[in-house]
Amino acid sequence: MKIVFAGTPEFAAVALDALIRAGHEIALVLTQPDRPAGRGRRIQPSAVKRLAQRHGLPVLQPSSLKDGGVVAAVAAHAPEAIVVAAYGLIVPKSMLALPRLGCINIHASLLPRWRGAAPIQRALLAGDTATGITIMQMDEGLDTGAILLQEALPIGPDDTAQTLHDRLAALGGRLIVQALAAPFTSRPQEAARATYAEKIDKREARIEWAESAEAIERKVRALSPAPGAQTSLEGAVLKIWRARVERGVSAPPGEVCESGATGIVVACGADGLRLMELQRAGGKRLPARAFLAGFDVARGARMG
Repeated sequence: MKIVFAGTPEFAAVALDALIRAGHEIALVLTQPDRPAGRGRRIQPSAVKRLAQRHGLPVLQPSSLKDGGVVAAVAAHAPEAIVVAAYGLIVPKSMLALPRLGCINIHASLLPRWRGAAPIQRALLAGDTATGITIMQMDEGLDTGAILLQEALPIGPDDTAQTLHDRLAALGGRLIVQALAAPFTSRPQEAARATYAEKIDKREARIEWAESAEAIERKVRALSPAPGAQTSLEGAVLKIWRARVERGVSAPPGEVCESGATGIVVACGADGLRLMELQRAGGKRLPARAFLAGFDVARGARMG
């Protein structure tokens, strides 16, 4: 099938790779403009652009799809379908109507749950026990189109946003190939069941120790690898990368109840949290034993 592909990060690159391996003709790749990334803030191409270049595919990097010239450039390739995955730009009505099979989106949730920008993180924050991939026929709404194919994926107790992302990306690649291999049949979403996955705000990274230990532990996993759940101690900003709920801890929220090689136990609004991997600003991620060798955290100290 002749396809125009639109996507930007690694999640989308996995899907593009699956389409290439399945033998589809990728007539054009759309991805966002190169942007600064990493500690050095050097200009970097997207994961999708890097993959497209390795395969010698033509790449277009508009800052918007509303430009008539961009729409004309896509139309010139006469694609049978446009496949979209984590592209990050709004697809206008003029482009939705271009291909014979329309625009097909790979979304990392079981729609209509978690429409929007951060479905993986929101599923973890909410304590969902399952998520999945939805292959959707795009319309002018935000993730409101008809469902073509859907498959659930369990969320494990140790899943982070990164591990869940990687499993969902692989599933998305498999399902888009499967969807394009069969005649399209669709069903509408149940709008009454819709929830919205708002983009993660950096302010959400701050740990509120008055919350339950379970909620904070979910935040640690949901915000790994970015932006990372954080707290403060004696003026130092700490990021928490791995933690475990400790039942039966009773002390004022934020108080350190234990500090040792197996972790730092902090009281929460309900129960406590054992911090097992931490990082000081500008430092490395360290297991609790190594962290405490260079940073004293005394029992009775207060975090937050």
